[in-house]
Amino acid sequence: MVERKEYLDQLWAWKDEQIIKVVTGIRRCGKSVLLEQYQDRLRAAGVEAEQISGKMTYIFLDEIQNVPDFQKVVDSLYVKNNTDVYITGSNSYLLSSELATLLSGRYVEISMLPLSFREYVTVTGMQREDAFAEYMKTGGIPYVAVMNRTDEKVNQYLEGIYNTVIVKDIEERQTRKEKDAGKRKITDIALLKTIARYLASVIGSPVSMKSVTDYLTSSGRKVSPNTVSDYVEALTESFIFYPVERFDIIGKQLLKANKKLYMVDLGLRNHIFPRKRYDLGFSIENIVYFELLRRGYQVNIGKYGSTEVDFVVQNQGILTYYQVTADMTAEETFEREMRPLRGIPDNYEKIVLTLDRFSLGNYDGIKVVNVIDWLLA
Repeated sequence: MVERKEYLDQLWAWKDEQIIKVVTGIRRCGKSVLLEQYQDRLRAAGVEAEQISGKMTYIFLDEIQNVPDFQKVVDSLYVKNNTDVYITGSNSYLLSSELATLLSGRYVEISMLPLSFREYVTVTGMQREDAFAEYMKTGGIPYVAVMNRTDEKVNQYLEGIYNTVIVKDIEERQTRKEKDAGKRKITDIALLKTIARYLASVIGSPVSMKSVTDYLTSSGRKVSPNTVSDYVEALTESFIFYPVERFDIIGKQLLKANKKLYMVDLGLRNHIFPRKRYDLGFSIENIVYFELLRRGYQVNIGKYGSTEVDFVVQNQGILTYYQVTADMTAEETFEREMRPLRGIPDNYEKIVLTLDRFSLGNYDGIKVVNVIDWLLA
């Protein structure tokens, strides 16, 4: 069993607070196991298996969105004295539904992701470079890390997860939306999978609903941008894709057009997207994005004039700029990655993350850092 210390510590920080703890994340990222590990920690701290009257009672509701009228159940538990409630869900619709209205201001969300690279190295015990190559290939779903991995077994396991998320979770989401809104939007699972494959193919590139619609039209599928928007929303609500808005560094404002979408796990991406070429740089960029999320940053794509900075991250008002590239050894690549950072006229930290170890150093205040070292720091 993979101990998820980072998330256990987050739960422990909210222990006994009169607020509901909601753990969200894609299916099989470890939410149920996390609750089991947290219960073990409670027992180790002296909490009895069955708490009696007058003591705090700990209630764990796993995948609660599958229960009819679960919102009323959670609300009724919340109002009782001496109850500490923990729930998990595999769809962000959990918190965009009636539950969020009933519990407004009375819950905290802990967003859970698959294993970080640091966790992956710890679990597998592999040498770091070998581990990174494997992590890029099979991803960080916890059971994949501990299983006896063969290409065939990993592919079969990820196929089960993907189909469950696409078919079961999204269909259940639609059943709830049908009840709430009186209509059902997602009816074509084949179209949903086609859109997912396309989004997986353009990781790291700006995406609009029009660009997705144009791709589908060129492939012989007539579909409206509104329909595409509904299907993309379903994929993001199920935590398969994470949308990232662009940030105008000069104007200090968010830009609504042409977001990027990153895929929660490279193993799932490799499973659904039969690549014609190996896009190493975009794969590393995908890993860096989720590591920045794990470290608690607000993450955006940076626009500076006609150039782009891969990530502009904020934490308590402090900015950091990141460029991500597979290799900096070619002079042309070095200049391309450094140019946007050199032009930004502020003193916030500027970092380039690269897989190569030949270009590392400090160039007029811009740090070039090995991405594996950074992920393990």
